[in-house]
Amino acid sequence: MLRNRISRISLFQYLRVIYSWHTGLGLGFTKLDVTTYNNVMDYYATNPGPIDDSILKDQDKHVSAAVWEGQERGALRCHEHTSKLDRWLLTESQIELVKRAGFGYLRLIPAISLDNPLISALVERWRKETNTFHTTVGEMTITLEDVAYLLGLRIDGEPVIGVTYTTCDSVCIKYLGKAPDSGYTSGGMVKLSWLKEAFSVCPEDASIEDVEHHTRAYLLYLVGSTIFSTTTGNKVPVMYLPLFENFDEAGKYAWGAAALSFLYRALGNASLRSQSTISGCLTLLQCWSYYRLNVGRPKLHHDPIHECFPFVLRWKGKQSGPTSNRDVVFYRKALDSLKATDVDWCPYANISHTIIPESILNQLILGRSKTMLICFDKAERHLPDRCLRQFGIHQMVPEEVQHWERKTRGVDGGVDLSGKMEAEINEWENRRFHIVEAEEGLDEGQYVNWYSRITRRLVGRPIPISSEFQRMNAALRDIAHVADTLSTHGMDDLQIQSVTRIRYIVHECLRDHAGTSTVSLENSESEAVKKIRGKERVRRRGTSKRRRKDDPEEFYASSMHIQVYNVPNEVDHEQNLGLPRIPGHALSPTQRIGGVMENNGTNEADQHEVEEVDEDHLSHGSEENPCESLTNVGVVEQPSLGTSEDVTHQNDFSVTA
Repeated sequence: MLRNRISRISLFQYLRVIYSWHTGLGLGFTKLDVTTYNNVMDYYATNPGPIDDSILKDQDKHVSAAVWEGQERGALRCHEHTSKLDRWLLTESQIELVKRAGFGYLRLIPAISLDNPLISALVERWRKETNTFHTTVGEMTITLEDVAYLLGLRIDGEPVIGVTYTTCDSVCIKYLGKAPDSGYTSGGMVKLSWLKEAFSVCPEDASIEDVEHHTRAYLLYLVGSTIFSTTTGNKVPVMYLPLFENFDEAGKYAWGAAALSFLYRALGNASLRSQSTISGCLTLLQCWSYYRLNVGRPKLHHDPIHECFPFVLRWKGKQSGPTSNRDVVFYRKALDSLKATDVDWCPYANISHTIIPESILNQLILGRSKTMLICFDKAERHLPDRCLRQFGIHQMVPEEVQHWERKTRGVDGGVDLSGKMEAEINEWENRRFHIVEAEEGLDEGQYVNWYSRITRRLVGRPIPISSEFQRMNAALRDIAHVADTLSTHGMDDLQIQSVTRIRYIVHECLRDHAGTSTVSLENSESEAVKKIRGKERVRRRGTSKRRRKDDPEEFYASSMHIQVYNVPNEVDHEQNLGLPRIPGHALSPTQRIGGVMENNGTNEADQHEVEEVDEDHLSHGSEENPCESLTNVGVVEQPSLGTSEDVTHQNDFSVTA
């Protein structure tokens, strides 16, 4: 337990613990005593969390870990392809078929300008372990109720699942009457542009069969550009086409549950530190945030009393409000400081239900169902018991999340996934037997205490990394001063050796390298922030992957203008620190430098689509020989600054290049 806690504290805190332990040597202490243990706990109390990692087990892979280490990835590239939906000219007969298929309301939703920085900041708080946003005031999530209200999609019915395809020709000929040229296909996916070019205008004298062909093409385009939008450009899998064979049967599928499952999976993938894109129904995500959170919410040009269904239409058209200077850092700070008064737990309570279709009202109870959401291979848990306040119910400590396997689509064509998803389908079929009920006389204090221990409280650093370096430098000076002036009279050989080790490692860190250049950390961090914000405002639309800042040498050498030099491994740093040995424990390169730098590998190339990436094999760093890339930042000693007490008075720290 102590080993895990020590490994999580920052370098500055780590050195202070060393300082506390070794200053006790003169008083006769020879091991980590209770006082120092308490010091560790005090410093750990300032850690962003989680204190108890039994829930958020993948924290090291999460983007919040990278942000804390200074690795900004900027705004995500958001993939939604709704801008050309209004170019489809549907006939009255086509509109009727679309309604029968269950998409009468979805087709009414206009293209909404996406706020990429807001979406990116929300993703930083999404946890795939619980399928919820971990906010400062508790867990929140997009529920089936939200999907019904906002999109008007059916959230009850048959699971959206079927047969996979690796080619397009046969299925397109069967359901669309024609096949695209090879340039418009990729595996089992077809380009949206081909669908629009070939089927966006249905001839007036078209036969019933041709009308159905054109309508199926529109439905495939509609779901491929909205609820099932992928990160593969403007492509959509043709596996959805057979579900539109019979329009009345298509209307019996739980398209809303499938849309939410797809979005959950996309959020989980985007929350990994190695990702830079996000897909799924981002209009749903953004409008959910507008309804629930007073963060980035635009001002309306119309009176919300006159609501239209579905509720996404409230945000139709351009909104007013300053957004040009709002980047990810702006929204991150807003979410890090979120208060209870900034949250609308029940935003639909005051909306008249007379405008909501009865078919939708009858399904809303499933918003509180603990069940499995299914969209072909994407099965995701719906856990409303973790956000009961969204239903006007007092929040209790939720049950432990049952493990489930996140499966990926098979590579073989003609595979019916129903046979591979029997357990998930059975759970969905029992959805009405797992409705979460309210508990009377519940005290939420127990939940608050529990949640404070298991959550990640902060994403952004309250103190900039430049200030952390300054404090670390001052702490090193304090330790060096104590080690140099400490009398060894009366010490045994082990104690003298420990003091010598401290002197060596501290002076090694503070030594001045002749012929090296210096630069202010604070100024360089400012330049790095400007560079990141500039990238967010002007994003090139290319298919190539952005350069990542996961590599510590590249990040600190180019982004912060610091030339990193290698220090020969002449001495085992862990031994020279004089720390008590913990059996089986060795400091990793990241831990040795306080988690500021990380030995990460480069980004893996995008797979067929981001949801198909094997998450257990994403590149999160090499473990074969981590010491090969370990680097150290040399800190130039400034004579004008004596101890850590002077940090607040003078800012003259530099680093050697």
